[in-house]
Amino acid sequence: MTKRKNKTLSKKIVSSSVSVIISLSLVLFVLGLLSLFLINAQRLTNYVKENVGFSILIKDNVKEIDLIEFNKRLDAEEFTKNTNFISKEEATQELEQELGEDFVSFLGYNPIMASIDVKLNSSYANNDSLSQISLELEKNSLVHEIYYQKNLIEKLNSNVKKITLFLFSFSLILFFIAFALINNTIRLSVYSKRFLIRTMRLVGAESSFIQKPFLINGVYQGLYSAIFAIFLLIGSIQLIQKETASILNIDDLQIIGIVFIVLFCSGIILSCGSTFFAVKRFIYLKENELHN
Repeated sequence: MTKRKNKTLSKKIVSSSVSVIISLSLVLFVLGLLSLFLINAQRLTNYVKENVGFSILIKDNVKEIDLIEFNKRLDAEEFTKNTNFISKEEATQELEQELGEDFVSFLGYNPIMASIDVKLNSSYANNDSLSQISLELEKNSLVHEIYYQKNLIEKLNSNVKKITLFLFSFSLILFFIAFALINNTIRLSVYSKRFLIRTMRLVGAESSFIQKPFLINGVYQGLYSAIFAIFLLIGSIQLIQKETASILNIDDLQIIGIVFIVLFCSGIILSCGSTFFAVKRFIYLKENELHN
């Protein structure tokens, strides 16, 4: 009979520890994803903004040497990320393919102009900077017109801010919910040992002596949880690495190392902290509250 009770108690303890480790692993996994997001938030924003740009329409009959010189000056500008020259012939061919007919023969002349597409550095991807850049470039005798979508840029900047704020808020709320769940899970785990804690207290054991084995167990739970969370995070990184290699900085060993260290420390702190407060509560629990 005693052996059966011991086996049942052992199963309950193992089951409780496993549930704590699984719950804490998921919490740390969320924390790892949040850390990667925070590290890469600015890079993501810059990536989106650097796909914004404008087109410079070049006048007809411009000398090739003047055009090359103008393009080189553009490449050297502080606001330029990169440029792409599209000749009159290339632009005409692209438009004919899209329309499916020879519009030049129909019109009797070619209205298409050569152009230079300019992609901006992220700090210049706003309407104020673009207006100033346009005014300066329009003074050049080679430039016919500068075209960019003002409304699109306004919406882009507005949406980037909103999405960043939403994702950060959502991740933060998700983390606090997960933290509350792991705290309750550990409290339930300690609750199952409340009679043992009471017995140790009655025989005169110090609070630190009672807490010590629970805290040691908490350290192991935190370490195991961090290891599982890191494996989950590595798997997630491998899944998204091919698709986001140019956007997210997830192949930098220093950044990954920092995130892993944060997970180890967080696992131990969360597990030990929740265990400490849970055990402390049951140490000072009154006799009539033990069966509640």
